Amino acid sequence: MMASRRAVPPGASLTAPAVVGGVLVFLATALSGVLATMGVLAVHMARRVVTPAGRVPDTTIVDVDAAAQTITLTRTADTELPGRYGLFTSGTAPYLKLGSVLGEDAGTVTRKLLTHVPAESRLAPQAAFSGWYYDDPAQLQLPFTDELIGGPIGPCPAWLFPAAGPGDTWVVQVHGRGTTRAECLRAVPVFHAAGITSLIVAYRNDGEGPRSRTGTYTLGATEWRDIDAALGFARRHGARRVVLMGWSMGGAIALQVELNSPHSDLIAGVVLESPVVDWRIVLDYQAKKLKVPGPVTQLALGALGTEWAGAVTRAGAPIPFDKLDVVARAGELRHPILILHSDDDGFVPSDASHDLLVARPDLVEFEVFEVARHAKLWNYDQQRWNDRITRWLRAHGLTAAEPAAHS
Repeated sequence: MMASRRAVPPGASLTAPAVVGGVLVFLATALSGVLATMGVLAVHMARRVVTPAGRVPDTTIVDVDAAAQTITLTRTADTELPGRYGLFTSGTAPYLKLGSVLGEDAGTVTRKLLTHVPAESRLAPQAAFSGWYYDDPAQLQLPFTDELIGGPIGPCPAWLFPAAGPGDTWVVQVHGRGTTRAECLRAVPVFHAAGITSLIVAYRNDGEGPRSRTGTYTLGATEWRDIDAALGFARRHGARRVVLMGWSMGGAIALQVELNSPHSDLIAGVVLESPVVDWRIVLDYQAKKLKVPGPVTQLALGALGTEWAGAVTRAGAPIPFDKLDVVARAGELRHPILILHSDDDGFVPSDASHDLLVARPDLVEFEVFEVARHAKLWNYDQQRWNDRITRWLRAHGLTAAEPAAHS
């Protein structure tokens, strides 16, 4: 009989169970490594969702022509937009107002400077393009006062722009994620022209409002209480009707006020600019843009929604995604809603806004924009934006000239 051609060391055994066991150990080790990596990525994503962050540069200053008062930026879907915008930078001028596009090529866009930049100015190349435009309330050239709203965890700074004449209708504006109340200044003139007092409020963990124990966002689940305190302030100062206006995450907060506020009798309607209506849609969309694997996204959302993971994600408490899904809760809405949203938003997809219109066509009106991108609808087409809000206010009897029709 011929001997086996395989060389087996003395004492070695290559039985099937040993081979299978070795493979299983290897696979278990590999799987553990994959799961551990996914867990780390999920925690990182979850923390990013709830942690307030500074403004991230998204364009580069290529050239500033002080003689012509123009600025050239790298071309992006935002920097090429028509209209008036802002630019956050660093150096001798921290914020610049930008006008129309004067020239462009494949890689750059040249815009008119609306903030004077002297020849001796020095600006850092990295900059952040913004829809703010106004960065100080005094720039509106309207009377205003600084106020403090007594919120549940501390005072919330606010700007109060009184109506020009007698009137008991107010608008309470709520800014979005990663920004401050100056974002809302663009809307003050249209409400002022309608005879409406504007109250623009900071809220917890936004850099101006009080800090919570964790210092993190809850995506509207607790922030709404600070805005509800602003409704109480408005009532005490003569408001009989209040329009809520929310920008981006501020839309999610405003909707939670609409659904939960004990001041419901005061609310006359809601205006939403590029709003978050369902956080799961938004976070899934952003994760796909960043090429985050689907299982990692689901792990992150699961962690944010559980009590036990609060210490790891730094959320402090579970994020109640079901309660923040306003499409699912559409039957609870009670007041007229105007949505302004661009279908190419690029940050908060408009899907849930469309879904809310379908769910509550009796309450919801939707002005669909294109090209305008995220929270830049005023900048892109100010006339259309102002006219649509004015028509909605007038239709619901919320302008000073036309008393509300009670039904």
